[in-house]
Amino acid sequence: MSEGVMNKVRVGRTDLMVTSIGFGTSGLGDMPDTYGYGVDAERAKATVLAIFGGPANLIDTSRLYGMGRSEERIGAVIRERGGLPPGFVVSTKLDRDPETNRFDAAQARRSIEQSLKALGLERVDLLHLHDPEHARSFKEATARDGALGELFRIKEQGLAKAVGLAAGIVTQMMPLLNDWDFDALITHNRFTLANRNADAMLNLARARGIAVLNAAPYASGVLAKGSSAYPRYVYQEASDAVLDPIRRIEAICARHGVPPGAAALQFSIRDPRIASTICGVTRPERVQQTLDWANFPIPSAAWAELMALPYATDDPEATRDYKPG
Repeated sequence: MSEGVMNKVRVGRTDLMVTSIGFGTSGLGDMPDTYGYGVDAERAKATVLAIFGGPANLIDTSRLYGMGRSEERIGAVIRERGGLPPGFVVSTKLDRDPETNRFDAAQARRSIEQSLKALGLERVDLLHLHDPEHARSFKEATARDGALGELFRIKEQGLAKAVGLAAGIVTQMMPLLNDWDFDALITHNRFTLANRNADAMLNLARARGIAVLNAAPYASGVLAKGSSAYPRYVYQEASDAVLDPIRRIEAICARHGVPPGAAALQFSIRDPRIASTICGVTRPERVQQTLDWANFPIPSAAWAELMALPYATDDPEATRDYKPG
């Protein structure tokens, strides 16, 4: 892995440093409703070990991923190996109650306590408010006496070194980014080769000194696995009309001998507003593949063609049937 790709960037105004690639672990929680396939405990363990053994230093999870299974599986590996690799950054999220969608301060506190227990850690490096738009009350979740206020109180108490916002709808996120001193922002599926819904939000985050972690650069997998092998887009079965822009990207890549996954990943890595690109992986060999794609030589002619393609700016998750499992 070249040093250039794995340079570290500071997270906001904190002393946390993250590599330009991080790994997401929602799929490791075994979420067939979301991804269309399951992941057993042994495969998850092997994948986490591969992440810990590589040059990237960021692993991202959440309380809700697989109803706690993602954190539990990561925690089991941390305990087995006697701790985290030196300088490794663990990112997780405060989540609503999965049964009631309640997301007040008490639920936020319960969420971090459950996360620390599952991970076997005394504190986490990076903690985000997660998906407040799916809570029973967005106002409650984002109030100073609600989950968002509790996020900052958790940081003040030293249980998290840095705090972020990991949510979806850009129009709901941008006022929060303006009003609160977040260290980081996670956006997912909204800044890819096929969709630039989050473009203005990335500009705002940069202006505010907030580190952007761009997740799901493959539009939930299709740009990595291919539209024929994996005809899904943003966690849903996709029609030919939805897949057509993906096929245009694939055609350009094929002409230039470039894996579409390499182009999708490097599109994110190349953007100076993005501190780290979070790639979901569910197999150990995908870790090395990600690193290889980050270094794959892509000719300037291919970039010129890819950048000339039209892209969507609407919310790609607007019609998503959200299932936490």
